[in-house]
Amino acid sequence: MTGLSLDGVSKVYGGAGVTDGPDSGTVALEDVDITVRDGEFFTLVGPSGCGKTTTLRAIAGFEAPTEGAVRFDGREMTGVPPEERDVGVVFQSYALFPHMTVAENVGYGLRFRDPPDGATADDRVAELLDLVDLEGMGDRDPEQLSGGQQQRVALARALAPAPDLLLLDEPMSALDAQLRESLRRQVKRIQSELGITTVYVTHDQAEALAISDRVAVMNGGRVEQIGRPQEIYREPATRFVAEFVGDNNVFDAAVRSRDGEYGRAEVGGETFTVPVVDGSDRVTFCVRPGGLARSADRNRLTVRVETSEFLGETVRVNGRWNDRRIVLRLDEVPDGDELTVGFEPDDAHVVDPR
Repeated sequence: MTGLSLDGVSKVYGGAGVTDGPDSGTVALEDVDITVRDGEFFTLVGPSGCGKTTTLRAIAGFEAPTEGAVRFDGREMTGVPPEERDVGVVFQSYALFPHMTVAENVGYGLRFRDPPDGATADDRVAELLDLVDLEGMGDRDPEQLSGGQQQRVALARALAPAPDLLLLDEPMSALDAQLRESLRRQVKRIQSELGITTVYVTHDQAEALAISDRVAVMNGGRVEQIGRPQEIYREPATRFVAEFVGDNNVFDAAVRSRDGEYGRAEVGGETFTVPVVDGSDRVTFCVRPGGLARSADRNRLTVRVETSEFLGETVRVNGRWNDRRIVLRLDEVPDGDELTVGFEPDDAHVVDPR
């Protein structure tokens, strides 16, 4: 298997080959540093246009970085064409060959590379069809399959030559929510069984948190934060991460007093006890919806209820407080137009305001 690193990778389109200044062109990536460990399932997540697909294409060799280096196990890949990088790619569109059967699609890469472990091409195809739960479907045409089945054919085709790296570019974006959930579990199972180093691209935060060993959140061509899913969700580094990954309530406050690591901070005329930053008279902090509770006796605020959404296990409440949006998660639908909630200081997390 293979580890992967991107060191100071930038990509500029249509400029003078620099990442700043009047002739810089369109900056797609800016100083991206990422290390993916051997056998890791690593996900790039972010909104459309954030640079995640460009990053994947740079790894695959479809894009050449303007600056920086892509390395496989420390080997510089500049100038190495895609077909010599030992990478399997699953595209968003699946890109199956309509004139070939399922088995022929899966075995396509074996025309150019011998199967692993001395197996025959037919044995390797059969093995992979079994792995992706498509045993007995090798003679079918791609058009006879559902979208989920086509996605699994594309995955099997990418795995057939036993690549060192597996790259997946939003492979489930065209599928319905229930099928996405089922298939992402299957993809994770297959990746774990094979132990293959995998980079996965998605705009779906829930998918990224559910499937990944680690996640890189991208925005505007830069990496905002890298961490385990629990870290990304519970300890967002920046305002962008806090607002992009899941529901959150973000507050900008003026620090009025300090007592160790905590302080009194004013927001909209109300004063709360929250963690503060040394040497700063301002603080930006977030509180997840579940951290705002009616039972809390500190940091109280009264929220005007606008809408309630029953989600089965919880109720998602959208409201307003001091002309700002507030999101709550409650056990039941509120019975009035207002409700008072509070949060403990430890449930507030300080973020970089950018």
